[in-house]
Amino acid sequence: MSFDPGLAGGMGVLAAVVDMGSFARAADSLEMTPSGVSRAISRLEKRLGIRLFDRTTRSVQLTDEGRRFYQEIAPLLAGLEEAASAAADSALTVRGRLRVNIDPYFSRLVLGPVLGDFMRRYPQLQLDLHTRDQLGDLVADGFDLAIRFGIPQSSSLIARKLMEVRVLTVASPAYLETYGRPAHPQALETGHMCLDFRDSQTGRPFAWEFHRPGERLTVRTSGRLVVNDASTLYSVCEHGHAVAQMLDLGLAPALKAGGLVELFPDWPDERFPLYAYYPSRHLPAAKVRAFLDFVATLTPL
Repeated sequence: MSFDPGLAGGMGVLAAVVDMGSFARAADSLEMTPSGVSRAISRLEKRLGIRLFDRTTRSVQLTDEGRRFYQEIAPLLAGLEEAASAAADSALTVRGRLRVNIDPYFSRLVLGPVLGDFMRRYPQLQLDLHTRDQLGDLVADGFDLAIRFGIPQSSSLIARKLMEVRVLTVASPAYLETYGRPAHPQALETGHMCLDFRDSQTGRPFAWEFHRPGERLTVRTSGRLVVNDASTLYSVCEHGHAVAQMLDLGLAPALKAGGLVELFPDWPDERFPLYAYYPSRHLPAAKVRAFLDFVATLTPL
C-alpha cells in the first residue's frame, strides 16, 4: 500500500470518533462538520475495505474489524502526537545541536570571550562552531546559520545585518620611525609598505578606502605582501613591517598602549558589515533565535 496522506488524516478522524464517542463530538473537537467527519470515515473504510463502525441513531460502536485496526494504529498515533509535541517544543525550547559557520576573527575577538555566558544560559544546547574564511553552501554543509563579515552576495539565504565595524588604518611606532608618518591617505601610494588583505569572496585584495563626511577616497597601494588571516595581518603590522587596514575589534588595548597608531583619525567613516545568514525566516528554531539574539547584544548597530 503506497503512502496516502488522506489515509493518515482519516486515522486521526477515526481516533477522534473513538475518543469522543460520537461523530458530532468528534466534529467539534476537530473543528469539522459532522458530515465532514462522516465522509472522512467513509473514505477510510473504502480505502481499507472494511466497515469500521456500527452506527445507529443513538450510538456509534467499533466493529470487530474496526476495533482490531484501531488497536494496531493507536500506538502509532500516540507516537505521532509525541513527535509533533516534541517538534513544537523545539520552537520554544533552546536545546539540541546548533551548527554555526563563523568568521574566525569575530569568533576569536568578540564571541570567544563571552561564549561561556551563552552556554550557561542554555544548558540543553550543544554548540558546534566551525571557523571558516568562506560562507560556502550553508544548507549542503549542514549548518543552521552563519556569521560572516562582508556585503551579502545574491542567494536564497536570509541575511540579517548585525553590526558595522570601523575600518582603521594603523602602523606600529617602529614602522613610523623608519618610514615616517603619512600626512594624508594618498601618501600611502608612494614610499610606504602596505599590507593587503585578501577578500575570500572575490580572491582579490580589498581596496584601500577612506571615508569622511562628503568625501570618499580610494588609494592605489603597492603592497608586495597579501594575507588572508587577521592574526597574521596584526602580527606583521605590530612588528613594524607595514601599514595595514584592520577592523576596530580588539584593537583598543594596542591603540591605548601605543603598540599601534591610528594614522588617519580625521577619516573615521569607513565601515565593514557583519551579517547573519540562515536558510529561512519561516519558523526558525528557538536555538537559532537565541544565538542570533545573543550575538546582537554583543554587536549593536
